[in-house]
Amino acid sequence: MINDINKIRQDFPILAEQVYGKPLVYLDNAATTQKPQIVIDTLRDYYLHENSNIHRGVHRLSQIATDKYEAARETVREFINAKFTDEIIFTAGTTASMNAFAYSFAKAYLKPGDEILISHMEHHSNIVPWQIACKDCGAVLKVIPIDDNGELMLDEFEKLISPRTKIVSLVHVSNSLGTVNPIQHIIAKAHKQNIPVMIDAAQSIQHLPIDVQKLDCDFLVFSGHKIYGPTGIGILYGKKKFLDEMPPYQGGGDMILSVTFEETKFNVLPYKFEAGTANIAGAIGLGEAIKYVKNIGLDFIATAEGELLDYATSLANEIPEIRIIGTAKEKSSVLSLDVKGIHPHDIGSILDRDGVAVRTGHHCTEPIMRRFNIPATTRASFSFYNTKAEVDALFASLQKVIKLFA
Repeated sequence: MINDINKIRQDFPILAEQVYGKPLVYLDNAATTQKPQIVIDTLRDYYLHENSNIHRGVHRLSQIATDKYEAARETVREFINAKFTDEIIFTAGTTASMNAFAYSFAKAYLKPGDEILISHMEHHSNIVPWQIACKDCGAVLKVIPIDDNGELMLDEFEKLISPRTKIVSLVHVSNSLGTVNPIQHIIAKAHKQNIPVMIDAAQSIQHLPIDVQKLDCDFLVFSGHKIYGPTGIGILYGKKKFLDEMPPYQGGGDMILSVTFEETKFNVLPYKFEAGTANIAGAIGLGEAIKYVKNIGLDFIATAEGELLDYATSLANEIPEIRIIGTAKEKSSVLSLDVKGIHPHDIGSILDRDGVAVRTGHHCTEPIMRRFNIPATTRASFSFYNTKAEVDALFASLQKVIKLFA
């Protein structure tokens, strides 16, 4: 595996960078992943040779761009095993997908007194859009609690779900705890009461195989930049039966079938939800990133990242000043640390001088920080291109910080 990792690392030019004269140790993969050369080349080649707007042009460049854009949509469909290509909607990212979904779902299905069920470990992008929807339509937001390990309290979930529940919107993998939620179980329980389920896959799409038909989730969202693709591109997947009934989130561009001053007729799926000029290069780049991940293999990725997480966890447990926030039995490659008496921002700044890039703060999950009675954490998040030597560098730098503040 070492030879494979060394070869893989050569695919990512930025990993050869230096920070303050020291080799870059990039452990901020939950915030964004680095990009392989093939994705960078794809973006460059598009703008050099194929740049044109899509769908509305009859000239050659427009046809090429349209074909590649729609081919990327099919790549996404195949990757998550959606039933239909027109169930794949391009957006600007997970947050854009969640906002579009919450708005459209609320307009179509929610009324005063209805309930929306989320969890205590949600990213703000799966909280705030629902709060806005609740204010607009009079629905009520309910929250599944978590225990001290950072795991969902499933008995409380079953108490909260009711005939008034109209949607369960749940993160698959917590970005600040690493917890992998039992979404298959939750989807099955919700569907017994005919309640649709939205899955936030922003932190799982790059780590775990996802089959939306096998899961039977009704909606799913993720971002391109989390799965080694460009920023500014994301996916909203939805079952066709729902998307047909939901109104569009924005107006203009390809979402139009015809317009008069008296009436506008909306386009068919997926274009009904793709207003304006798309991030064409981003979509094509995302398609190439997914092909790269498939070539590496999700089984290989899971094994490599699991070994790194286990190794880092063992090192953290040897340091008495460190408390791990998020100790679920099933975790993805996130390690959030609370270091006694030292603010995460101080830790992050000192680590940065050693070339170690981690994320510090509340990670857009303030309710989780309040749940554990801390202001923030120092979060290291791993990718298959990271090494145990880089984990050693992280903990050597952390030891330095602890001695400095002692």
